Amino acid sequence: MGAQLRLLRRRIKSVKSTAKITRAQELIASSRIVRAQQRMQAALPYEREITRAVTGVVSNTDSVSHPLTLAKDNPSRAGVLIISSDRGFCGGFNANLLREAEALKGLLKERGVETVPYVVGRKGITWHKFRGRDMGDHWEGFSDSPSYTHAKTIANTLIEAFKDDNGIDEIHIVSTEFVSMLTQNVVVKRVLPLEVEESVASDTTTIPPYFEFEPTADEVLDNLLPRYVESRIFSALLQSAASEHAARRRAMKSATDNANELIRAFTQEMNKARQAEITQEISEIVGGANALADAAAGKE
Repeated sequence: MGAQLRLLRRRIKSVKSTAKITRAQELIASSRIVRAQQRMQAALPYEREITRAVTGVVSNTDSVSHPLTLAKDNPSRAGVLIISSDRGFCGGFNANLLREAEALKGLLKERGVETVPYVVGRKGITWHKFRGRDMGDHWEGFSDSPSYTHAKTIANTLIEAFKDDNGIDEIHIVSTEFVSMLTQNVVVKRVLPLEVEESVASDTTTIPPYFEFEPTADEVLDNLLPRYVESRIFSALLQSAASEHAARRRAMKSATDNANELIRAFTQEMNKARQAEITQEISEIVGGANALADAAAGKE
C-alpha cells in the first residue's frame, strides 16, 4: 500500500510540473495574440490600397501584357508557398496546413502540373526533409513575428522563379487565415499569374480609381506588381502568425485542463488508498488490543 501511495505522489508531482509548463505557454501565447492582431490590422490598409492601385491601372489600360499577368498555355510547374510554424505546441495547426498542401498537390497533378514547394517555418521544412522531398527554397526563424523584409525576400525569390523560362508557371499560397480566437481556417490562394477580370459597376461594387500615368502601363506595373505580391505574402505571414498563437493558446489551455483533471483523479485515488491504509492500521490496532485483552482474561 505504501508503494502505491509513493507512486501516486510521484505521478501527481510530474503532472503538476507539466501543468505549470502548459499554463506558462498558454499565457505567453495569449499575450502575443494581441500584438499579432494589431500588426495584422495595421497591414490591411496598405494591402487594400495597393490592390486598388493595381486594379485602377489595369482597368484604365486597353490591353495588359505584363509578364506577371500572362498565364502560360500549358503550365508544367507550380510553386506552392507553404507557411507553417517554427515551433510546436499548437495542436493541429501544421497538420491541417500540410494536409491542405497535399490536397493542392493532388489537384495540380491531375492537371499535369508538377509542384515545387517553397516552405516557411521549421515544422514544414522538417516534414519535407523527413520525406526526402526537394524544395525550391525555404525560410525559418520568424513564423511568430514576421516582418515586411521577410515577405520581400520570399516574394523576390518567387517572382524570379516565375520570370525564369525554366522556373515555375504559377504561384499558390497555402496558409492559415485568422478568423477569431477560436477559428482559424487553412486557405489556398493563387497569386501569380495575376487574374484580370472585367466587371460591371453596381451599387455594391466600387469603381476603380482613374490614373494618368506615363510612359506606359507596363512600366508602372513593373513597380506595382512586385509590391502587390509582397503585400499578399506579408498579409499571409501575419495571418499565419496570429493563427499560430491562437492555436497554441487553445492547445495549451486544453493540455492544462487535462493535466488538472488528471491531478484530481490521482488525488482521489491517493485519498482512497490512504483511507484503506488507515483502515487497515486501525484494524491491526484493534486486533492487537483484542488479543491483549483475551490474553489478560486467560491469565485471570
